[in-house]
Amino acid sequence: MLALGIEGTAHTIGVGIVDDSANILANEVEMYKPEKGGIHPREAANHHAEKVVPLIEKALKAARVGSKDLDLVCFSQGPGLGPCLRTAATAARALSLSLEIPIIGVNHCIAHLEIGVAKTPSRDPVLLYASGGNTQVIAFANGRYRIFGETLDIGVGNMLDKLGREIGIGYYAGPKIERLALEGKKLLELPYSVKGMDMAFSGIMTAALYLKSKGESLEDICYSVQETCFAMLTEVTERAMAHVEKREVLLGGGVVQNKRLRGMVERMAEERGAAMYVPEAKLCIDNGAMIAWTGLVMYRSGIRMTIGDTQIRQRFRTDDVDVTWRR
Repeated sequence: MLALGIEGTAHTIGVGIVDDSANILANEVEMYKPEKGGIHPREAANHHAEKVVPLIEKALKAARVGSKDLDLVCFSQGPGLGPCLRTAATAARALSLSLEIPIIGVNHCIAHLEIGVAKTPSRDPVLLYASGGNTQVIAFANGRYRIFGETLDIGVGNMLDKLGREIGIGYYAGPKIERLALEGKKLLELPYSVKGMDMAFSGIMTAALYLKSKGESLEDICYSVQETCFAMLTEVTERAMAHVEKREVLLGGGVVQNKRLRGMVERMAEERGAAMYVPEAKLCIDNGAMIAWTGLVMYRSGIRMTIGDTQIRQRFRTDDVDVTWRR
């Protein structure tokens, strides 16, 4: 069985093709890069509308299959930016209707977890999902993926990107902040905002900008932001692992490509006698293969959707999904 997945929640439009053994036959992505400022949802959607058909053609060519060979089309139903979600959903509906094949809408956050389980030795992990728009600690319990901790304001990746714009290093700032942090020598005081099992990041950015106005170096600011934010993420992840008594931690989302974050979580896992797993880089970022695989797993478990069931859900909660395929 072959499934094609279309990802389009934010800045990335992606098309992936997978088979029912989790072999990734194609995984093509195009990222919207604004000339200045952050993501403008309608401009990003226009970018996705322009790129999605060529990406589908490119994915089919990479997979060495024709459109008639597809058995299922899947798309990111949410959460995400409305105009971007609508573009991906429209493309998926058009394929489903024209090829007369089933369609499945997928929760984007769960897709990060499912592709990680499929492509690493992990089987029942706690997922630390850290990206631009989302920051959650997730684990399976009582028939659903439960959120054991999440951001109360903005995603950690969003905070890093906003900070990057404000300190003059540009957008998609995570890798640049990581490089600057390697030169940092002084740990500056920033608010450590863990509230129960949840986290807040916007106050950290405000405090970092204040430190910049006081003459602190960019290197020390980036170092301190990383140390503070990643310690928060690691703490909440460890407490979730203890609560649900799981011995695996899986990382997902673009931010987990940061080596310092990986190092912190790996050390925590080792001290607990647990294992840490990270999929390959192209599966950490938003991509169509994770949507295709999750939709295929859902379909095999008996889930069916009509076109009328495929409305986008901008605030599609991870714990709203009845995870029938894991029972």
